[in-house]
Amino acid sequence: MSDVVRTEQAPAPVGAYPHARRVGNLLLLSGVGPRMPGSNAIPGNIHDDAGKLIGYDIEAQCRQVFANVRAVLEASGARLENLVDVTVFLTDMARDFPAYNKLYAEYFAGVDACRTTVGITALPTPIAIELKCVAAIQE
Repeated sequence: MSDVVRTEQAPAPVGAYPHARRVGNLLLLSGVGPRMPGSNAIPGNIHDDAGKLIGYDIEAQCRQVFANVRAVLEASGARLENLVDVTVFLTDMARDFPAYNKLYAEYFAGVDACRTTVGITALPTPIAIELKCVAAIQE
């Protein structure tokens, strides 16, 4: 397996970096957001008639970002159960944490990864959540 992972099953990175990189038995995923593979559309974003973002559905974004993490893991020969550390960035901790935490518990049931959730003011694209993950996989 190559140490650099790129897959069409996840949205293309928004910069000059791969989806993931394997170093020894660690798989380090680049930040994964909720964009849709192929179209880069952001599920749950609501725009006004001028195209300005006026709202979003955190549950829709959570479901998509979790699916994108799974896609990168699978392209790397890993599974959700291989996750050892997950860092979650939310742009509105007070509003979004309860819904995100509920969906995380459902989607990652049986996954014993460490987790840190951080409230931030913005992400590089108009998304409300991003995950940074580390998995341990066999040599």
